[in-house]
Amino acid sequence: MPILLVFVYAFSALISLNLGSTEAERYVYESTMKQKMYNELKEINTRPEPFQFYTAEELWANEHTSKKMLEYHLSEDIDFSSRNKRFIERSVDWIVSHFAVFNDTKIADFGCGPGLYTTRIAGRGATVTGIDFSENSLNYARFVAEQKGLKINYIHTNYLDFETDKSFDLIMMIMCDFCALSPAQRRKMLSKFHSHLKQGGSVLLDVYSLNSFDQKKESSTYEPNQLNNFWSPDDYYCFVNAFKYEEEKVSLDKYTIIEESRTRVVYNWLQYFSRESLRKEFEENGFEVEDFYLNVAGDPFDSNSTEFALVARKL
Repeated sequence: MPILLVFVYAFSALISLNLGSTEAERYVYESTMKQKMYNELKEINTRPEPFQFYTAEELWANEHTSKKMLEYHLSEDIDFSSRNKRFIERSVDWIVSHFAVFNDTKIADFGCGPGLYTTRIAGRGATVTGIDFSENSLNYARFVAEQKGLKINYIHTNYLDFETDKSFDLIMMIMCDFCALSPAQRRKMLSKFHSHLKQGGSVLLDVYSLNSFDQKKESSTYEPNQLNNFWSPDDYYCFVNAFKYEEEKVSLDKYTIIEESRTRVVYNWLQYFSRESLRKEFEENGFEVEDFYLNVAGDPFDSNSTEFALVARKL
């Protein structure tokens, strides 16, 4: 039975227990509440326009969810919020070699999280700045840097709002963060990269490919306390609607989290790219694409992969 009908019938059964009302009152009340529930469930399953809503703060700045994200970041064996430890170490080796990282190399990591890359790269001698929206992740990163005697400049802000008078040799945005931004936000981000890079400086980032988009399926699911209370320490009911936008090559996972005292909606947007579409965005914003790779570890590009990486140079 569809989820909608289950909820309507269950709610009707509860209403019918209101024996203190007249038959007519009960009918009116039941009809009103059925319509209200139907409208709410219809809204839950409504498809918004691409990138119509932006809820990054709910994920990264919320105290509970940001702690959960930090737990995922620090798991060394899975690629959920961060790459696994072996891949990160291999990536850092390639980054240091490919971009000729020395003691005077200045690097900015946009979306640095708990410092899994910044710590290792600073340990190779670079001057590193890390920018992230999650204060919990940055507190962990600062603690690790202090323990290792590393001077890393960590800045707590949404990287779309980041400003500095410093210039960098290399800007990184890893774990497909670029895909979570709308077209307007990506233009803003590329403009920011361009203004904060030294002449001839480079950008390294990874994105989801059209192969990944093709594998994405639309669905509607419901789960109590989804992902082991990821969204709240208290009990809640979570509706997850997965939408695809064929023309725009965009997907959305829409999470409606219903708690006893409030309802929240979190939108997780992803843009998918071909090499041509990603190249176009960079070239329109003052960059020259140096090359495409399978990943940020510099492996050769594979047209069948679900992700790929780009290195571009400021003109």
